[in-house]
Amino acid sequence: MSTAGTIDRPLTHDPQKQAPMKAATSEPAGSATPDFTTTGAHVSRQNRTREMQLIPEAMARAHMHERMREAEAHRPAERLMAARRMQRRAERASLRARRALAMAVMQ
Repeated sequence: MSTAGTIDRPLTHDPQKQAPMKAATSEPAGSATPDFTTTGAHVSRQNRTREMQLIPEAMARAHMHERMREAEAHRPAERLMAARRMQRRAERASLRARRALAMAVMQ
């Protein structure tokens, strides 16, 4: 089955094997830009394709950096909460030790 490719599902993903872009036939003559089949246009089309292929990678990298920055911002708060938790635990242990000492002295 040899069907022509569409924009969403191209026949090939290789830019060199794709057909050159052509102006729409419904536009009046002279209003549309001429067909770009020159080497320069082909090279710029390849570069655009490479850049577009790298966009998700760049977005993922930016997302990761944003998450790392958020994590760095939360670390001091997490350390403070852990310090307060340890302080309360130490105070409870101190109170238990005092009560145990008082009970031992009373007997």
